[in-house]
Amino acid sequence: MDFAAGEHKGPDHLELNPFGQIPAFQDGDLMLFESRAISRHVLRKYKTAEVDLLREGNIQESVDVWLDVEVHQYKPAVSPIVYQHILVPMGGGTPDEKIIAECIDNTKKVLDVYEARLSKFKYLAGDFVSLADLSHAPITYYFMTRTPYASVLDSYPNVKAWWEDLMSRPAVQRVISQLPKSTDEL
Repeated sequence: MDFAAGEHKGPDHLELNPFGQIPAFQDGDLMLFESRAISRHVLRKYKTAEVDLLREGNIQESVDVWLDVEVHQYKPAVSPIVYQHILVPMGGGTPDEKIIAECIDNTKKVLDVYEARLSKFKYLAGDFVSLADLSHAPITYYFMTRTPYASVLDSYPNVKAWWEDLMSRPAVQRVISQLPKSTDEL
C-alpha cells in the first residue's frame, strides 16, 4: 500500500477499514481493522500448544492490562516521536523538537514503570511471552531503528533485555521483515 499516495484512503481500502487507516485484515468474509482485534483473531485461529498466548483466568487479565497500558500509556508517548521522524519529513516538514522532547520525557516515565515490572517478570504479563509483549513490536521497532533515541533503553536494562528477547524470536522477526523499511514503502 502506497501510504504517501493515499491508497489507505481509497475506496478499496475503506471497505476494509472505514477509518482509512492501516492495518486492515480480511479472513474469508470476516473484515477486521485495529491491530489488537486482528492479533486476537489470528492468535485464536492459529493457536498452537507451542504458542499458547490466550490463556484463561488471571493470566488473561494480566495480558489485557498490559495491552491497555500499551494503548493508553506506551503508544501515546512513543508514537509522536516516530511520527515526527518518519511522517513529518515525508510530508516535507521538519520534526518538532519541542514535541519530541516532551514525548521523550513521557516515554521515560512509562519506561520507569516497565522497568519495575520487568524486574519481577521476564515479560509484561508474567513469565511467558504474550500478545501484550508482541503488540509493542511495530512501534518499538520504528522507535529503535528510525529515530535517534534507541539509546534511551540503555537506562532501562530490564526493558532493553525484554526488547532484545522479543527481537530474537523468529515470529517477531517475520513480522518485522514485513514492515515498511523506508518512507518509499509506506
